[in-house]
Amino acid sequence: MKSPGFLFSLTLFSILLFWRYSSGQKQEQILNLQEVVDLAQGQSIAASQAKTTRQTRYWEWRTFQADLRPQLLLQGNLPDFQRSYSEVIQPDGTVDFQPIKINNSGLSLNLQQRIAATGGTVFANTLIQRFDDFDRERTIYNGRPFSIGIEQPLFGFNQLRWDKKIEPLRYQESQQQYLLDCELIAVDATELYFDVLLAQVNLEMARVNLANNDTLYAIAQERAALGRLSQNDLLQLQLGVLNARKDEATARQDLAGAQQRLQAFTGISLDKNTGLTLPLDIPAVPVDEATALEQARLNRPEVTGFRRRQLEADQTMARARGETGIEATLQANFGLSNRASNLADIYTRPQDQQIVSLQFAIPILDWGRASSRRETAKANRELVNATVEQDRINFEQEIQTQVTLYNMLREQLALVREADQIAQERYQIAKDRFVLGDLSITDLNLAIQEKDRAKRDYVTALRLFWDAHYTLRTLTLYDFEKHQKIF
Repeated sequence: MKSPGFLFSLTLFSILLFWRYSSGQKQEQILNLQEVVDLAQGQSIAASQAKTTRQTRYWEWRTFQADLRPQLLLQGNLPDFQRSYSEVIQPDGTVDFQPIKINNSGLSLNLQQRIAATGGTVFANTLIQRFDDFDRERTIYNGRPFSIGIEQPLFGFNQLRWDKKIEPLRYQESQQQYLLDCELIAVDATELYFDVLLAQVNLEMARVNLANNDTLYAIAQERAALGRLSQNDLLQLQLGVLNARKDEATARQDLAGAQQRLQAFTGISLDKNTGLTLPLDIPAVPVDEATALEQARLNRPEVTGFRRRQLEADQTMARARGETGIEATLQANFGLSNRASNLADIYTRPQDQQIVSLQFAIPILDWGRASSRRETAKANRELVNATVEQDRINFEQEIQTQVTLYNMLREQLALVREADQIAQERYQIAKDRFVLGDLSITDLNLAIQEKDRAKRDYVTALRLFWDAHYTLRTLTLYDFEKHQKIF
């Protein structure tokens, strides 16, 4: 007959949960919650996706920065040979097609810089061109040794000016979003971690209950043989053994499924020798609501997104105004140019070159198209501002609610832990009384149920707390234990 002291091992659950094997078997691997979270954030598929997205946003930002810097471009068509028939108007006005065999090659070096404040472009370039007429054996050169100029839109929409306001916010938002994605991975990993942990608790309890029922059933058989236990009570204990075996098989299957889900998400290799510990290291200090709100406003991508969305609405309004009124473009160019029969003479006494042009378009009759676009943009801006304000209110309310939940769950943990300890002690007393014949089977079963429920409630309370803990980190991107921003 098994000793009742076999059941005492259950009290170790609140400190460490793992499988127990004989000394000849493989040593088990013990993981805690923080280790699983770190592994998930470092090697999971979700982490890889977050890193790829961040890298993409980084190179988009680099592309924008490069567009603000001077651009140097070498252009040319070398060679540009043609041998064909070309349309030629004759002196009498008729058209004839004459054979031609020519080469018209050119090479230019251009330096340009965009001006964000005005939306214009300043440029400098140099050009050399060679024309060969092979039928007449004639070669001539044309060139601009140096030329500078400006192209400036007037009254229109300045895209670059708005990009300089919006793109830094977009980049900042992407970096904050990466941190948020990492914290969301922590939340998902925590959920899966506690799925496995609760399955381990259920399996261990099922094994202990099975051993318990075997021991009690053996004791009951001896008491029934002495006529001190009814056949009905004996059958009830036998049924308890069968139910315990069924619960043990179900718990083993649930654990295997939970381990597979955790392994698929985190990439951790889990087997029967892998155990997870109960995360009992609860932060000692409650979270201050004002601090949480302040850090959320500083760190969350949504807050940066609020400013970006409002600027984009203002940009749409500016575009509607700039593209529906007078449009004009001023072009001015000054340089040196020359033509010669040999290349060196191009740079000998070149002549001045000046080009000034003003192109414009003035809408006279558009049947209200321009005003409709402006009013649509205005209405859209008002809608965006109202939506952003509502999103801001919801955002702050969510943080306030989460802080309240976090502090409440933190306080309740002590109560649930004490209830678990009481339920375990009460069960031990009930078991000893039953062995002595001083307790009914009904009362013993109630003690067993309360013991199991208290253990599950404690693990569930831990799960709710740590879920609230990592959720609060996602809402603020702030580490309240270390008192620093999450990097």
